[in-house]
Amino acid sequence: MQMVNDKRALALGLCAVVLWSTVATAFKLALEELSVLQLLGIAALSSASVLTAHLAIQGQLGACLKMVQHHWLECLLMGTLNPCVYYRVLLTAYDRLPAQQAQTINYTWAITLALFSIPVLKQRLSGRDWLAGVLGYLGALIIATKGQPLSLEFTDGLGVVLALASTFLWAGFWLLNARSQHLPEHALTGYFLCSLPLLAALIFWESHPWPAPGVALAAGAYVGVFEMGLTWLLWSQALRYASNVSRVGNLIFLAPILSLFLIATVLDEAIHPATVLGFALILPGIFLQNRRA
Repeated sequence: MQMVNDKRALALGLCAVVLWSTVATAFKLALEELSVLQLLGIAALSSASVLTAHLAIQGQLGACLKMVQHHWLECLLMGTLNPCVYYRVLLTAYDRLPAQQAQTINYTWAITLALFSIPVLKQRLSGRDWLAGVLGYLGALIIATKGQPLSLEFTDGLGVVLALASTFLWAGFWLLNARSQHLPEHALTGYFLCSLPLLAALIFWESHPWPAPGVALAAGAYVGVFEMGLTWLLWSQALRYASNVSRVGNLIFLAPILSLFLIATVLDEAIHPATVLGFALILPGIFLQNRRA
């Protein structure tokens, strides 16, 4: 029975990784016609719809809505952090940077999360932690400067800062979320539902013209379903079925590689050698932190 569950876990995990690898390309396609806030609004609405439908099918929607009613302030604050602030910062970075730079720098979130969790869990920084941090952030610096880290000349300085800031926001969100007593599906659904009025107000205030329905709107919905909603559910189920979580967790290393392939083929973005070198430093850093975890 466990062998069947492990196979199911690997299949679900692989599906999630393949879907996540398409998101950077979808970000850039959607941002060609949508503003950052418009994309975020469509994506958040799509994700909230998927998460709500999932709970309704499971017969848990009533419990989720009751949780939101009793803990509305927590849900509002967490929903403001993610998706509102986190994804606005991340999407703005994608709007300003080549997809390969934004995606790769953002991928250092795994190292940031591991480093942030050490003081929270009252652990001491080990030599492995320092090495992982140095490798990860050196890789990000090489990518951001196109292979000239000593020059400190960036393609877009603000875009690089935003891409790095997104990793801190993501790490902070998940550490706060880890302290929550609510079921993960209930919590995430509540956060997204509570974020929708705020996003609607911001989009209305922005007054940016909407494009005709087409590729941009479809890409926005795609981002919501496959970056924020369905894929997260697939990944969660994969971890639940796995007898050894690390076997599924290691699949995540495939995502940036597949993503770069799609960026090159679909967006026709030439992959800079510095991106490859930076990745060669970031991935070992993530691996070291995963082993520690």
